[in-house]
Amino acid sequence: MCGIVGIVGTRPVAPLIVDALKRLEYRGYDSAGVATVEQGVLDRRRAEGKLVNLQERLDSSPLSGTIGIGHTRWATHGAPIEVNAHPHFSSGVAVVHNGIIENFRELRKNLEADGFEFSSQTDTEVVAHLVEKGLRDGLSPEDAAHQAIQQLRGAFALAVMFDSDDNLIVAARSGPPLAIGHGEGEMYLGSDAVALAPFTNRITYLEDGDWAIIRRNDLAIFDTSGQTVSRQQQTSVGSALMVDKGNHRHFMIKEIYEQPEVIGHTLANYVDFNAEKIALRDMGDTQNPLEFSKLDRLNITACGTAYLAGYLSKYWFERYARLPVDIDVASEFRYREVPLSENGLSLFISQSGETADTLAGLKYCEESGQRLAAIVNVRESTIARSSHNVFPTLAGPEIGVASTKAFTCQLSVLASLAIGAGVQRGHIDEAQEKELVRALAETPRYANEVLKLEDEIKELAHSLANKEHVLYLGRDTNYPLAMEGALKLKELSYIHAEAYAAGELKHGPIALVDEEMPIVVIAPHDRIFEKTVSNMQEVAARGGNIILITDPKGAAEVGMDEAKVIVMPEMPEIITPIVYSLPIQMLAYHTAVHMGTDVDQPRNLAKSVTVE
Repeated sequence: MCGIVGIVGTRPVAPLIVDALKRLEYRGYDSAGVATVEQGVLDRRRAEGKLVNLQERLDSSPLSGTIGIGHTRWATHGAPIEVNAHPHFSSGVAVVHNGIIENFRELRKNLEADGFEFSSQTDTEVVAHLVEKGLRDGLSPEDAAHQAIQQLRGAFALAVMFDSDDNLIVAARSGPPLAIGHGEGEMYLGSDAVALAPFTNRITYLEDGDWAIIRRNDLAIFDTSGQTVSRQQQTSVGSALMVDKGNHRHFMIKEIYEQPEVIGHTLANYVDFNAEKIALRDMGDTQNPLEFSKLDRLNITACGTAYLAGYLSKYWFERYARLPVDIDVASEFRYREVPLSENGLSLFISQSGETADTLAGLKYCEESGQRLAAIVNVRESTIARSSHNVFPTLAGPEIGVASTKAFTCQLSVLASLAIGAGVQRGHIDEAQEKELVRALAETPRYANEVLKLEDEIKELAHSLANKEHVLYLGRDTNYPLAMEGALKLKELSYIHAEAYAAGELKHGPIALVDEEMPIVVIAPHDRIFEKTVSNMQEVAARGGNIILITDPKGAAEVGMDEAKVIVMPEMPEIITPIVYSLPIQMLAYHTAVHMGTDVDQPRNLAKSVTVE
């Protein structure tokens, strides 16, 4: 959500900033802009829509300053039009901002009373005027920026630049992430290390509440009170990332095809395949190891697809480890004043590790004295750094906004944890552990087999295109998987889709079923297959257009005339949710492609939701 790039350099920086912003497109945005200082003059170019529009502006009217800040905006306050695009100016001050200034109305009212005029509807412009007010009062640029930052409430990341000093950017973080890159005679600022990868792999991450003074050959970091603090410089994996679609049409389908490999990498981090045992590595706190046998409750909190991964894992933890699980959407959990178990573990799941509501839930649990664990795809993220135990997914960068490989890697970690918990709690014996580990080891192979069904799934997707409504049904672990399928279809194709536990069909949703209603049923031939099929037959009797995802036994039992069938390989039950994720992803993807929507950057969505 929004992207920030800044460079204090020795060469014209506008082209470099635009290239870096392109690496942040995955975060979602609806306008973009860049500003530089040249010979004591601030200048900027802004444009609605995609970065190509900004590039056209710069091609026709270049900026040649050696210091600059850039931004991709995801609208929160004010329409996504040029006047609201960043950077925002105020008499010698330029600001870019990610987040929400919650007290901007109060600040704006006071500034207007002091004679400041506003040209946008954004909350960001108050920051520029607050800094200018500090300059008017005789403060240095650094102190003016700090004074302004101290007046802000909300979640924000900021970069401030001045026409009076072409060797200074002031940055601040209160919530959304900011990374500072170290170069040779140049310094860089970005929303994450991916943006800075072409320039440097030496990164310093600002902690929550930090603000920084950045110059070509110097970096000083301060806490909220203005005291100097030290933050570790580290080598970031972001520098090695090549954000490239390769031979694929979209990032999303590329990332779908990467799943066999990244699932294998992730499982290898938690499973000793040679010994056929769970080996919970990368757990963090070695002085105080996590012991599932001592837990009496597990609380899982997440948002969106990560929430659905957590929801699905509830079945695993309760079945294999007999560990009671509470699962919450983070935006609800943070306000629910949940009573937490003294011997509980709070687990937070986030692809980016920066999800605002999830982070707020973590802070609540931290204040309550809970042990904290995290499943994240970014080891350097705030949620990871704030947790006692970290279980990284090894998905690599996920550029498509609709999560695919991050989801299946989260499930891979959760399955490993559930089995490990079952072993520690005495509910899985050695023989069962070996059997389950052998099943996990087969996951990449089965996933690769499913990719061969793409042409068949593509044909079925055409029957969903341009429908107004679609239902998804499943039981047990296939219920949250059905929810994920419905979410994917909504995100990508903008078709209204809902998921129900198949047993709930007759309690209301069956009233929606007619000949025009597609129903996607997820039903491997397992211990509850017959129950799910009986619900599917109720749909068929009312003319529903059924797409059934099952295995050879299921297809043979149902009969090919009753449904359009995606026949999956027969596989162990523990891994079916991971592998069955692929056809629901491809079904949504090809429906959206057929309808011509923006698959990688669906409207109104952002990859990393770093504000509430």
